[in-house]
Amino acid sequence: MSLKALSATQFQFENQTHFYKGKVRDVYSIGEDLLVMVACDRISAFDHVLPRAIPHKGQVLNAIAGLFLDKTSDIVPNWKISMPDPHVTIGFRCEALPIEFVVRNYLTGHAWRVYRSGGRLLCGNLLPEGMKENDKFPTPIITPATKASEGHDEDTTYEEILEKGIVSKDRLDELYRISLALFQRGTEIAAEKGLILVDTKYEFGLRNNNIMLIDEIHTPDSSRFFYADTYEDLQRKAMPQRQLSKEFVREWLMENGFQGKEGESIPFMSDAFVNSITERYEELYHAMTGSPLMRRAYENIEVQIENSIKEALNKIEHE
Repeated sequence: MSLKALSATQFQFENQTHFYKGKVRDVYSIGEDLLVMVACDRISAFDHVLPRAIPHKGQVLNAIAGLFLDKTSDIVPNWKISMPDPHVTIGFRCEALPIEFVVRNYLTGHAWRVYRSGGRLLCGNLLPEGMKENDKFPTPIITPATKASEGHDEDTTYEEILEKGIVSKDRLDELYRISLALFQRGTEIAAEKGLILVDTKYEFGLRNNNIMLIDEIHTPDSSRFFYADTYEDLQRKAMPQRQLSKEFVREWLMENGFQGKEGESIPFMSDAFVNSITERYEELYHAMTGSPLMRRAYENIEVQIENSIKEALNKIEHE
């Protein structure tokens, strides 16, 4: 018997103007100003959606994103209006900027793969010599990527963004400043919970020509966390870090011959492996909130979600 999960939704709301199915979210545009974002349980890696959904993953992502959106709203306004359901956020529709602002404070993941292959320049940042995997940078760096409508996002630089005229210099400087301030806040909150915020990505949009933080923030899909209490010891012993992120899924895929390249097939995901991913997501939720995840039931979940959204939209319309 397959594990129950929310793999997709198909709703039709009053005043719905558009529907977009992202890698893990179903996004409904309502009128000109609103977005309904349903965090499904799909999981992606190497820009491919994997064939099996992960129970409770969407609930975890939505809850953590909501928590951090609330805790950073003094730094920059964000798109969130309400969360009427554990899988749903309703917010303002913004004109998305086609750049991901990736902030890194440790040499890991993509940065490590570049470094290990001999690269010392990453998105315009000169990386110090003599670093080991998971070593901390002297200061956080920003490694922007251009958002692709299809396929892989591509590394870019501050200079290239200006050359392409994507945003003005003043606006780009402001986006860099905001990204670093968000990362600092995330670092402080994680530290209070015994975690290290290793790297993360931020996405922004414009509403009435003002910068707004959009999408998710500081979730295990968009970020990497290490456990603080074992970091130094493991680093000294050159051992892998205990981490909470999607990286272990990428590592499992690579071990099984898949990196998203042409001709490769996504390996079979057993129930046991799917369950292990759920447990990792729940572990981060517990670590971040101090409370275990109250798993929602999956019986009639689509009806529950649809009714919650309709009720919330009706309330917004009459406010």
